[in-house]
Amino acid sequence: MSDQDRLIEHEYDGIQEFDNPMPRWWVTTFWGTIIFSGLYLLNVGPIGAGAGRIAQYEADMAAWREAHPTDQGTVDSEALLALAGDHEVLEEGKEIFARNCAACHGPDGGGVIGPNLTDNAWIHGGTIAEIHAVVSEGVLAKGMPAWGRQLTPAQVNAAVAYVWSLQGTTPANPKAAEGAVVAQ
Repeated sequence: MSDQDRLIEHEYDGIQEFDNPMPRWWVTTFWGTIIFSGLYLLNVGPIGAGAGRIAQYEADMAAWREAHPTDQGTVDSEALLALAGDHEVLEEGKEIFARNCAACHGPDGGGVIGPNLTDNAWIHGGTIAEIHAVVSEGVLAKGMPAWGRQLTPAQVNAAVAYVWSLQGTTPANPKAAEGAVVAQ
């Protein structure tokens, strides 16, 4: 008998097995895969060159967070109020408002389908942080889209600053007040 025809000495239910070795190409592929994986992890993983990439990613994210402090999910009301006093930001906000908001709120904020933004009555809260939340997240029940998904955070902040600056102005055809009166 050759090596390929060697029978194993046990038998189960009348079935006998040959004790043939695995094909050499299969064994070579198995060990080659293990060696390749080890070398790959040493070169690319957290030990090798990958460690530099991870550190670079963390440094880039830290720099981005530092450059975009209001993009972290929490809104700094004082920073938004400061933006409301910046003429350039208000001009940008006015353009964004005309492009995205005027269809529902009117070109002067007096309200068409959407509520009047010039009075002191607010449906979803009248603080600048609450206005920011409404602009960013929208109000689906009222048909207000979430502009935070379509505009950059700086554009949302500019639009909020402009809306804030509309309070107390007199639009041509103001819509009746809706919501609770909020003292500013």
